[in-house]
Amino acid sequence: MSRKSKASASAATGSSTGGREQNREQYYAELERLQMGALWTVYRTVLTREPQRREVPYLWPWEMVRPQLLRAGEMVSTDEAERRVLMFLNPGNPARIGATATLYAAAQLILPGESARAHRHSPAALRFIIEGSGAFTCVEGEKVRMSPGDLILTPSMVWHDHGNDQDQAVMWLDGLDIPLMASFNCMFLEEFTSEVQQESMPPSRSEKLYGRGLFPSGSTPEPKGPYSPVWAYRWTQAREALECLAKSGDPDEFDGHLIRYANPASGGEILPTMGCRVQLIPKGMHCRARRQTASSVYHVAEGSGYSVLDGVRFDWKKGDTFAVPVWCWQEHAAETTDAVLFSLTDHPLLAPLGLVRSQPYPENNGFQAVRSVFGEQPG
Repeated sequence: MSRKSKASASAATGSSTGGREQNREQYYAELERLQMGALWTVYRTVLTREPQRREVPYLWPWEMVRPQLLRAGEMVSTDEAERRVLMFLNPGNPARIGATATLYAAAQLILPGESARAHRHSPAALRFIIEGSGAFTCVEGEKVRMSPGDLILTPSMVWHDHGNDQDQAVMWLDGLDIPLMASFNCMFLEEFTSEVQQESMPPSRSEKLYGRGLFPSGSTPEPKGPYSPVWAYRWTQAREALECLAKSGDPDEFDGHLIRYANPASGGEILPTMGCRVQLIPKGMHCRARRQTASSVYHVAEGSGYSVLDGVRFDWKKGDTFAVPVWCWQEHAAETTDAVLFSLTDHPLLAPLGLVRSQPYPENNGFQAVRSVFGEQPG
């Protein structure tokens, strides 16, 4: 073929390719107008080989959160706010409502003499008490008193209000599945007929009837619903169980001594969308690293230590809260003292769907190299 013929053929091919691309663009535009789309144009961005994270590991120090929460107490009343809450917002969460993709976390304050009106909603909620004693949550007519370390449940569509008839401020960690409910577009909120519920049940009813392995039968209804019938899990009992576990055997290489809060009626998780754990990391232990499909929010209940999350060191101490998103390399360590971590996780949501996966860190004998320290400026 002559040089002139080759040039003509090349020009024709280029013209043909250009024409094809133009036709494709017109075709895609037509599909867009018809509310349709070509899967092949987004195939690899939708079906990824592993989870593609938006959220990032992040830590909220209590020494920063506490003064801001008290400041909110000076500026906004519960009458104005209904719930005086400071949300923990993950920088990578596009909706600006979650600590992870599925878990909402926040700090709430109630001052002496205040109440937060009664309502119920589709998101399930839990409270882990950080500071102060004597305030209460009234759950379905049962007044549940708060002490530091207690876990209090308000499952989906269960009536609840908060009150403080004591002389000290009470603060707690809120955990809800709000991001999940928002993604389902199944958000419901209903306000009670009065500001607060009347106490209609004996004190500690749920704990006495269902929390001791002695269930009522006959005229008293059996537990119902996909959640725990116990509204309060007391810190004194959880801490005692941790100590007993620690004396019973060696710690797990990934979790130390780990206990799961359980539904006594089924042995399963306390809520269908959120589970709670508490773990003791003995002084001097450095847990090996792994990553999981379950995301978690950790709260430091006792002691101090650090976590390495995707190669970044996060130093923490009592009162701090930190988020570990999906498929994030994580390892925890306690150096100078025992450490106790409380956590909430979306594991119960993933398990029935067969989506629970875990992978140990494959290098350096299971420990990550630390590339940076959270909160420090590089260089």
